[in-house]
Amino acid sequence: MKWGTFISFIFLLSFTESKTLPRRYRDVDEKHTIGHCFTDLHEENFKGVAMVMFAQNVQESTHEEAAKMVKDVTDFAQKCVASKEDAACLKPLTAIFLDEICHEQGLPEKYGLAACCTKADPERNECFLSHKNSTPGFIPPFKKPDPEEGCKQYQENRAALLGLYIYELARRHPFLYSPTILSAAGHYEEMMKGCCQADDKAACFSEKAPSVMKPVKESGLTEQQTCEILKKFGERTLKALKLVQVSQKFPKADFATVNKLVTDVVHLHTECCHGDMMDCIHERVKLTEYACSHKDTISTKLNDCCGKSEVERSECIVHLENDDRPAGLSPTVREFIEDKDVCEHFAKEKDAFLAKFVYEYSRRHPEFSHLMLLRVGKGYQELLENCCTTSNPAECYGKGEEILKKQVQESQEVLTTNCNLYKTLGEYFLQNALLVRYTKKMPQLSSEELLHFTKEMAAVGAMCCHLSEDKIFPCAEGHVDLILGQICRRHYARSINPNVCKCCSNSYALRRVCISNLGIDEKYVPIPLTPDLFTFHEDLCATQETELQKKKQDLLIRVIKYKPTITEEQLKTIITSFLGMREKCCKAEDHEACFTEEGPKLIAKSQALVAQ
Repeated sequence: MKWGTFISFIFLLSFTESKTLPRRYRDVDEKHTIGHCFTDLHEENFKGVAMVMFAQNVQESTHEEAAKMVKDVTDFAQKCVASKEDAACLKPLTAIFLDEICHEQGLPEKYGLAACCTKADPERNECFLSHKNSTPGFIPPFKKPDPEEGCKQYQENRAALLGLYIYELARRHPFLYSPTILSAAGHYEEMMKGCCQADDKAACFSEKAPSVMKPVKESGLTEQQTCEILKKFGERTLKALKLVQVSQKFPKADFATVNKLVTDVVHLHTECCHGDMMDCIHERVKLTEYACSHKDTISTKLNDCCGKSEVERSECIVHLENDDRPAGLSPTVREFIEDKDVCEHFAKEKDAFLAKFVYEYSRRHPEFSHLMLLRVGKGYQELLENCCTTSNPAECYGKGEEILKKQVQESQEVLTTNCNLYKTLGEYFLQNALLVRYTKKMPQLSSEELLHFTKEMAAVGAMCCHLSEDKIFPCAEGHVDLILGQICRRHYARSINPNVCKCCSNSYALRRVCISNLGIDEKYVPIPLTPDLFTFHEDLCATQETELQKKKQDLLIRVIKYKPTITEEQLKTIITSFLGMREKCCKAEDHEACFTEEGPKLIAKSQALVAQ
């Protein structure tokens, strides 16, 4: 059975199951026993699922350790096929996999999971989830195999190579949903098939590998961010976000239908974020089935997606472009700012009334980002909370449209400024501008982290700034939001500073605005000027242009960490002096002697400059 076919099996499992409680808290019916799953999935595919679960839950385990646990649980599943009534075979699937980890001699202690293994479910599962680490670099970068050797391994033992790929992918993406990983394995195999037949295998792999990994990275960040929103800001915030997204995607669907879709989507993510993959997939299937059976009233654009297999259908719907706005839809939502009974509706219905406003506003504005629309909804709620206590509420909230326009304008100005910087200066100099801003906001981050986050932000310019006006805002703020999510997760793991804490904890809708408005961290204690803080050697002369750019950026970061209040003009002067010193010394007969003499002069000159 192929990996793509496997995902079809996963999607078709457990169609009749009750969802009163998550699967991990319920008794197991026959269709959810390990023996039944093994029979349906067959050995190769069962091993694929097992490898994902072990690699995600014990990320630092070796491939040999993970493979041994896969073999153990596979042997157990085979026994359960013959002994369906054995009590051990009727345990929940997640419990069986965690039991295997906890009973593996020395493994929990080796990888810091012993405390989790002392707990009873569901606390044990929550403990394992809390130990998952998606920080870049936690698992060393994957070493690409030699193309010829890789093709030889694929031809000699296809299953073993795909198992290794799943292991390497899953341990680096511990929050990625299993179907996404197994789908990536299918794409990886297609790449292997094609490139192993190519004359220039290395060139083929270099060309095709990014397209295999891009959706994995994007899905991983999105899924992790969704779970973080649910955990940090609660179900109400996630419902508001999904209401915006569904209303924009399906503007022709009525409010009742959109509300049902939102409720089901949030329930789906609640299951997925707890690592309960069977219920996660079951809810996804039910949701796509509902959407496809009501496609005439939801969106005519669903036709193509609904004609695909279960494997492709849900992914197709997620990436579906927004439908066209219905004909005759008024450009504004005047009933929410002109109706004299607005305060009465707000008092009686509150969340339902606000949801109706967000639905109506979002379906009219596909050109706005999800976060912009959440801010509009939040602004409207605050407007009513203020106005409905005044002597003349209608006059007060009648000014709401101007207030909302101002909010939108402020966000658009930030986008325009950054896109103009990108178009004028290019990606490298935009990153430098971002480095200055973020080093001042978050000087506690390491140089590597600052370079990583600002490089990703600068890349948003290349992705979004050339798009049409109706797509640029959702693209830019959507991608920046994912990067800020990474920064906040870094903060949750190891506190950055109180300002970042406030922005990452107070409001999801206002997070981007909050971080954008941060200034210098006043409580930061600058790093001292030590002899090794600024050192210059003859290796600067042998540096390629790209490496020189990184050295300039590293110098930029160190100067700001030494003097956070430094001005842009002072920074420009120091960098110019640095380049002048490099040019002078690289022309000198004795490079190292020149740097030894000129380096301290540059440092002294820079010290005097920033002391002014």
